[in-house]
Amino acid sequence: MRSSKEIMEKTEKFGAHNYHPKEIVFETAEGVVITNPEGEKFYDMLSSYSALNFGHRHPELVQAAKDQLDKVTLTSRAFYNSVLGDWMEKLCELTGKDMVLPMNTGAEAVETALKAARKWGNFVKGVEDGKQEIIVCSSNFHGRTIAIVSMSTDPDARKGYGPFTPGFKVIEYGNADELKNAINENTVAFIVEPIQGEAGVIVPPEGFLKKSLEICKENNVLFIADEVQTGFARTGRMFACEYEGVIPDIYVLGKALGGGIIAVSAIAGNKDILGVFKPGTHGSTFGGNPLGAAVSLKAMEILVRDNYPKMAEEKGNYFMSKLKEINNDDIVEVRGKGLFVGVEFKENAAPYVKKLIENGVLAKETHDKTIRFAPAIPITYEEIDDAIEKIKKVFSK
Repeated sequence: MRSSKEIMEKTEKFGAHNYHPKEIVFETAEGVVITNPEGEKFYDMLSSYSALNFGHRHPELVQAAKDQLDKVTLTSRAFYNSVLGDWMEKLCELTGKDMVLPMNTGAEAVETALKAARKWGNFVKGVEDGKQEIIVCSSNFHGRTIAIVSMSTDPDARKGYGPFTPGFKVIEYGNADELKNAINENTVAFIVEPIQGEAGVIVPPEGFLKKSLEICKENNVLFIADEVQTGFARTGRMFACEYEGVIPDIYVLGKALGGGIIAVSAIAGNKDILGVFKPGTHGSTFGGNPLGAAVSLKAMEILVRDNYPKMAEEKGNYFMSKLKEINNDDIVEVRGKGLFVGVEFKENAAPYVKKLIENGVLAKETHDKTIRFAPAIPITYEEIDDAIEKIKKVFSK
């Protein structure tokens, strides 16, 4: 058996160093518990940045994958497959939209939303091609492509990647007045995270999303909600926009949509928007593949059947209440919605993360000072209590 040290050394030797992983090797995993090669067990409280809302290896999702593996895995979109139509119907039902466009990763879905907005702006709104503008928020995180880092305000995401894609305008996250002032005749869309994950689980001021939607409607501007991390029950609602009764023009979806087994992403919108796409104008070889569709279809079934939003809300309230009991003057705030929780510290949170791992809890700091907790939604109360005891041991002064 190879040791964790051997595995990590090989990974570092042959892999580009675009990540700095915590020194934990996942050998096996089930639910919220992972086991390393040495047999030590840990609570996974990050859930692959919310891709594992169902936990590791949910048995029904694994079975759905196995069943489809025995049939067909890939057709490309040059042909139809027998699963994709059912998957599209279910996602339309879940989002309340007319159409969906499948891709693979969250970044691909964001790119697809940007292309949809620009094309709609030109074809429908009548903005001159090449002059379309999209408004974004400060501290956003939408992915890592050239176009997406062009609209980032994170220096690490941008340095060395110029020249950047034009056509983006940045406003302060949570400031609806700035949004209103930023709109002009060339504005085609506003893209926003209902809760900013990478920025440190930042919940916007109440009413920001609703006011922003109203401003967009008044100015014939598309409202695009990036729910890649917040969607599919993570925040205690099926989609985080629901907290303000907001229905976006375009949903950007990913991560948990693939059940933590395979990369599945999509955008969802009505025909008057997604209808701008014609054959040859956009595509993906693996987007809509039958293996991904089969797993994702089962994932959506489980979300609704087992009422994951309610589970996430109730367990999240419980989890946050326990975190707020911790007495530590270094803690600035405990915030979040559902099981999407951030604990912000006055100073660098990395030492706390290191101690959490030593005590069997896997989490990660984001933007230096905030530790994000996002355990799988089926986590039991007993597991929460056990994890909280370990967290208290680390956090308590």
